[in-house]
Amino acid sequence: MPNSDRQTPRTSPVDLDNAAHVAALLFLLDHYAAGPMGGSQPLTPETRARLVPGLRQRKDYCGFLAWQGDEAIGLINCFEGFSTFAAAPLLNVHDLVVLESRRGQGVGQLLLDAVEAAARQRRCCKLTLEVLTANRSAMALYQRAGFAPYVLDPAAGQALLMQKWLGD
Repeated sequence: MPNSDRQTPRTSPVDLDNAAHVAALLFLLDHYAAGPMGGSQPLTPETRARLVPGLRQRKDYCGFLAWQGDEAIGLINCFEGFSTFAAAPLLNVHDLVVLESRRGQGVGQLLLDAVEAAARQRRCCKLTLEVLTANRSAMALYQRAGFAPYVLDPAAGQALLMQKWLGD
């Protein structure tokens, strides 16, 4: 059997009813959360328990796994939204994870390509995402893939993502 390191990476849609896909999703998302760009804290047991059931309830979820042989090496989670200005759906990239040992090998681009194809199939008008400014490698990937800061009018400035956490 060929070494999985030599096989060409491929993507597959996340199947939340497939135990191997669920395990890969949880492993990769935990890998991301535990890293510096994910907050440096692994997923809590409560979050791990609620995540897949919560995703199963979402009709707007779209995800892909990247595989090299039988090893899951990347994940992209997206959710469909709606652009009122274009009166069309959009797809927001919420998480993009590549195993640290596989970064710089085109896996992120492979996942972005899969999501773009899905967005086009859904007749989305655009892809959106957020990225931390200190995540220079991710920013470079997104720019190479055609992403740019959101600007309606240069005089109004660049859009800024803001959040407000709602406690229990």
